[in-house]
This record gives sequence, structure tokens and C-alpha cells, in this order.
Amino acid sequence: MEHSTNSKFIKHTSCNDCGSSDALALYADGHTWCFSCNTHSRSHCKGDNTEMEQAVSITPFSIVKNILTKGNTTTIPDRKISLATCQQYGVTTLSNNNSIFKHIYPYYDSNGTHVGNKIRTVPNKSFTAEGNVKAASLFGQKQFPPKGKYITITEGELDAMSVYQMFGSRWPSVSVRSSASALKDCKINLEYLNSFDNIIICFDSDASGKKAAEKVVELFEPHKCKIVSLSKFKDPSDYLKAGMGEKFTKEWWLAESYTPAGIINLNSIGDALYDEDFCETIPYPWSGLNEKIYGMRTGELTTFTSGSGMGKSSIIRELMHHILKVSKDNIGVLALEESVRNTAFNIMSVEANQRLYIKEVRETFPKNKLKMWQDSTIGTGRFFAFDHFGSISNDEILNRIRFMAKALDCRWIFLDHLSILVSGQEEGDERRSIDILMTKLRSLVEETNIGLMLVSHLRRATGSDRGHEDGREVSLSHLRGSQSIAHLSDGVIALERNQQEQDETLANTTVVRILKNRYTGDTGISTYLHYDKDSGRLSEISNPFEADSEEDSF
Repeated sequence: MEHSTNSKFIKHTSCNDCGSSDALALYADGHTWCFSCNTHSRSHCKGDNTEMEQAVSITPFSIVKNILTKGNTTTIPDRKISLATCQQYGVTTLSNNNSIFKHIYPYYDSNGTHVGNKIRTVPNKSFTAEGNVKAASLFGQKQFPPKGKYITITEGELDAMSVYQMFGSRWPSVSVRSSASALKDCKINLEYLNSFDNIIICFDSDASGKKAAEKVVELFEPHKCKIVSLSKFKDPSDYLKAGMGEKFTKEWWLAESYTPAGIINLNSIGDALYDEDFCETIPYPWSGLNEKIYGMRTGELTTFTSGSGMGKSSIIRELMHHILKVSKDNIGVLALEESVRNTAFNIMSVEANQRLYIKEVRETFPKNKLKMWQDSTIGTGRFFAFDHFGSISNDEILNRIRFMAKALDCRWIFLDHLSILVSGQEEGDERRSIDILMTKLRSLVEETNIGLMLVSHLRRATGSDRGHEDGREVSLSHLRGSQSIAHLSDGVIALERNQQEQDETLANTTVVRILKNRYTGDTGISTYLHYDKDSGRLSEISNPFEADSEEDSF
């Protein structure tokens, strides 16, 4: 689209869409146009304004089919651009009463044919175009043949001319049409740019310029392209205008090779390599798990899984209480199938060695006794729970976890359970939803360095398969919904128990099997936990199934 309006230009201001500090043009009829990101709005001002005219359809540059405007080759005194520089780029000007009011920047296609002009009206910094600027090569490309040691890419015509001049006309400097078109312009002319040994990107120092530079630099092989970081002014033209060419050239020479986010030189870690503070480790309350996993760690996502009624909630209660007692860390809880009141009683139950989550049990104790257990657990102020109502979106969950981690300093967060977030969906949709959610949870763990304990269900047994409630051995393939749960978890711990076992001890014993252990690689059965019906506690016991020769007999 091309910009054409009869409305009076008022001023340049900042653009909320791209972050440019002065690319947004405001016109008298209320409409705006950003010459950086090409964003158009019908009304910049709210409410009635008698000075505002009816809005008209606009585009970034007005197009004139023929190239009509001809100017004179002169200096551009207000920008300190010399006559020699203007001659080099073929730039001309129009004057009125010895005052320049237009710059005419010529654009050529790949064959060197003059196909258009970009015209800058000096007083208000507005732009128009004639011919077909979109079909052109980079500004200045025609003037500089391919191959050479250095080439600088800028975001504006005056910037390209300024860089060329500040380096004493030594190396070529070209310009894209705008930050919004930078990637496209460079892609089209990639062969030309790649013919140079070193490519220096010197876009504006505002948000849109930095973003555009990071996109363009990835077009080129590593270390060939560098990005200039401007410290004093927004663009090279301002350096030349201020007479600070020497400072600009220093900053140009200090341009650094771009490294994509997330890529670091391991040598840069230095002595921080031995700083263990970034990863906190807390031992599990059961020795068998510690022997294989070496404890719980921040910066990891651990998934607990089992069939229905296998003891996942009991495990979670024990772990939350254990962290409370052996550390000073805050703990976050998102129990999506219970109220925060029940969560509170669950934690108190471990402290009391009583099943306080059962009303009838709770009522057997005096209020002062309950208050004592409350004060020593949730009364410490270190537990934070998600008080949810109705349906919950995945984004809500992610935002609550992030808030707990960053605003409430929760080092350990428990999410119980994953399956409820995708329940009710078709199988294919559920799988995709889990893939997306697990990817975001994994990223969130990396971002916040929390230890995330996730509860996930197993898929139902089919056909003649023995169910998990009957003691079936769990494998990673049994995880409900998506294999991304296994792929993106640092550890997967399965709970196995035969609820139908005639022997009461065996019926209340959970086999803790490690299905995945990224830390040490050690998997298999780690320990056996016995559930005491009176206290509601889990205690570690020796293998009660030793009398059976085969592991799967339970």
C-alpha cells in the first residue's frame, strides 16, 4: 500500500506497535501512519475535535507512475552531507528561497535502471514516492559494485550517506527502505550482500530497529555479520550532524557478532560453573529414591503418574511437608480437583500424623490442637495455593505458576493434575493440547528455575489388559495423551499398587518405579512405600514381595 492523503501533517511521535520513537506521523484528520512498521490507524485522538477532518484511505507512500521530480545536486547543510556524498548516491534537492525543502533519493533495480524516487519533505519529515520503489534494489547498491571487505546496511537513506561520509568514502554503505521491510529487502539482495567479507548492520537504536537487525543478521553465516550498538544517538545521521563522526566510527569498529538468544560460549561461565546456588537440591524423604535420583532439584520438571487411587495425592502431601521441614523455601500448590481448604488440611495431616482431611477425624481433636498443627504448617506463610473457580485455561495456569515463582518466590510448585486441563477433548485434540502445554511448562521451568512437580494420569487399560489398579507394571507408553510428557520431563516416577490384593500389607504397599531419570539415567524400582490407614502417612519398607520370584506377580 502507498500513502496518499490531503490531510495536513502535524508531527512525528512514537509508535506503540513497533516501538519506534519518531516514525509515527500524525495528521490533522486524526489518522496516523507509521513509516517504520506500516501500521495505519483511522483516529489517533479520542473524542470530538473540530480540527479533525474526515479520514481518508491512506498507504505509506504516494505513487506517481512516472518519475517526474528532478532536483539539483547540492550539499545538505542541515545534515552536514557533503556535495561529494550527494554526487556519489545521486541524491538531489529542491529549494525554496535558498532553503532546502525536499530530498530526492533515487532507487534503481538490479539492472541499474532508475525505477523510482523516495522523496523526503524536510519541514515535517514526511515521505512520498514516485515510480516503483518496491521493485528497486537497496538504496546505494547501484553505486557500489559487489565484492569488498566491508559493507554497512542502514535503516535510512541519510544514514547510509552519513556512514559513507564518516568513513571518508572508504567503504560502501546501503540502506533498506524501512525497518519493516528490512528482512525482505535483504533477502532479495542476499547474493549482493554476501559478496562482501564483512556485513555491518547499523539500524536505529529503537525497539523496531533492534528487532529488525536481529532478523536480518540470521540471514548470514556466523561471524560474517555484526550489529552496531549506538550509545549516543538514535541513528548515524545524528552522529554526523552533531560532529561526532569519530565516536561513531569507534562504535562501528566495536560492533559484535550476533549470537542468537540461548546460545552461549561455555568459556564465558568461568568460576560460576562451580556455583551450585542456581540449582537447589533437596533429598527425597525416602532413601530408595535418593539412591537412584539424588534428590529433588530446582530447574527440573518431575512427573508423578499412576492409575486411580494409587497414592499420588499421598506422595504429594508428603513431599510438600518434607520441603517445608528441611528448607526455608516457599511452596506453590495448584490442586485443580480440590479446594484450597482441603489442600490446607492435607498438609496439616502429615504434620499431625492424622487424616485431618476427613471431617470425622478432624472433629475428634480440640480446636487448640488443630490450631497448633495449622501454625506449624500453613501458618508459616510459606504455602501459596491457587483458589480457582469454574473452568481454567492453560494460559491461566501458566500465569499463576509464573506469578508464584517470580512474585511469591516459590522455589517448588506442585501441579495436580495435568489431565484435567485437557479433559473432554477428542483424542487428537487432547494430544495436541498436552504437547503445547508441556512445551510451555518446560520453558517456564527454564525461565524461573523452579522445581515443578507434575501429576499426570495413565490411559485406561483396553481389552483384556490388566488394569493399573490391579498392579499392572507401568511404562512410559502408558502415559495419557502425549509422549511429550515423557520427552519434556526430567524425571517420570510411576506408582504401582494392586488394590485387589488379599494380603492387607501388600494391598497397601506402593511400588515406586522410575521410568525416566535424566540426571543419572538410573531407572527401575526404587523403593516400596506402605500406607498406614490410621495416620494417613507413607513409610518406606523393605520389599514385601520378595517371596515371589517374579517381579510382576504383585
